Amino acid sequence: MADGDSASHAAFQAASEVTAERLLDSPAHEQARVLRTGAVSARALAEAALARVRAQEPALHAYITLTPDEALAQADAADAQLRRGDATPLTGIPIAVKDLLSTRDVETTAGSAMLRGFRPIVDCTVVARLRAAGAVMVGKANLDEFAMGSSTEYSAYGPTHNPWDLGRVPGGSSGGSAATVAAGGVPLALGTDTGGSIRQPAALCGILGLKPTYGRVSRFGVVAFASSLEQVGPFGRDAEDVALLLAAIAGHDPLDATTAPLPVPDYVAELGRGVEGLRIGVPRELLGEGIEPGVREAVEGALAEFARLGAHLDRDVSLPSVGASLPVYYLIAPSEASANLARYDGVKYGFSAHDGPGMWDDMEQTRARGFGDEVKRRIMIGTYALSTGYYDAYYLKAQKVRTLIRREFEQALATHDLLLTPTTPGVAFKLGEKLGDPLAMYLSDLFTLPVNIAGLPAASIPCGFAEGLPVGLQLIGRAFEEGTILRAAHAYAGVTDWHLRRPSALAAGGVRA
Repeated sequence: MADGDSASHAAFQAASEVTAERLLDSPAHEQARVLRTGAVSARALAEAALARVRAQEPALHAYITLTPDEALAQADAADAQLRRGDATPLTGIPIAVKDLLSTRDVETTAGSAMLRGFRPIVDCTVVARLRAAGAVMVGKANLDEFAMGSSTEYSAYGPTHNPWDLGRVPGGSSGGSAATVAAGGVPLALGTDTGGSIRQPAALCGILGLKPTYGRVSRFGVVAFASSLEQVGPFGRDAEDVALLLAAIAGHDPLDATTAPLPVPDYVAELGRGVEGLRIGVPRELLGEGIEPGVREAVEGALAEFARLGAHLDRDVSLPSVGASLPVYYLIAPSEASANLARYDGVKYGFSAHDGPGMWDDMEQTRARGFGDEVKRRIMIGTYALSTGYYDAYYLKAQKVRTLIRREFEQALATHDLLLTPTTPGVAFKLGEKLGDPLAMYLSDLFTLPVNIAGLPAASIPCGFAEGLPVGLQLIGRAFEEGTILRAAHAYAGVTDWHLRRPSALAAGGVRA
């Protein structure tokens, strides 16, 4: 079977006329190729993206803020760059940015009423790098408030809907970013991943999403949730698109001391190496009970495909402590959130209540009315875990188990190039289905949480369908070896067509399931 890139290129070669609307249905790297020919301008492509997003928004609600004026100004600058002949691979490409990333003079809400109306005076590093690369920001994508959630239902601005079934969630917390890429509004988007918030929505929306190694991408200017776990990463329609976006945002940042002073590889150059000879482990603890039958079937089919491509599968891999990942995460992440969100006191910036009898009453009311229920729940859990008499019993013990989990991953990856697991136990669930059961919601990230605890890179790639909804396969790699993950994703896409399928509820063209 021809891969997605070849099929897309052939379709455009055969077309009598390439329009911006048609070009929008192609991957970003194909859009870049056509933009360089001058057959379509960056402005026309931006206008097409904005028109499509506006048409989809009443049903999808993938964005909190659209930025048409900024997008068209950036597109005009991209056209000038293209005429000069000094374009980058992202010049003129429409992109969505999760509304957790600070954008100069553009409202940044973090999905919370607490930051309604907040306009940063500087860009976060990754957005600054996108500007330098000539990308065109269409808008700020919806998310669970302060990135705390797995469904994008905890946004203060309303939920995002899954483009495959508008009655279901797109995943979270980066649900808006995933939904707009899946629906064909933009070819690329940025999200953040603290416990699966890129990979889980990528799986539920049927696209590719990558969480880089902790320290590979700068977090400067990202609204903080859990600082030792979160990482900015890309969404795209195929591995080449994700490779191009990762290359643009990765690298050391003097403004972020947690970024690694390591060179950024040429991820695109690695894509053609295939998977023959790669050693792939399948941790038995992450392919056990609790997985929906359709998800298991799709994942087993993907494992068989990797074997046919020449990879060596090893099903005798064990991560004994990985079962503790959920309680470890829900002690560490809320504890860090408790510390990070203490800055929202109604004094410095953001929402402020001034109707109490004194300062402490105002502060209490600011937090009571500015934060949503899920954020309050996690702050309370974290504050309790850090309190006198409980720190050693909960937070410190969680950090010790975190070390065990990380060491077990390191041992498994010392003899394997990749580890493969399902991305999620099930397909996209119905809106409202798990809002009354926080534990059921937390279990949606059961397979992704361990990767953040270990600080490793991982991606979710489309590997099939169950009940007519997308299924994702998680590829976990060694630290700073994102290239191996993308190379495996590219090889798999070359012999399957899951990544080419498009949702029919908001179809923008392409193959449908």
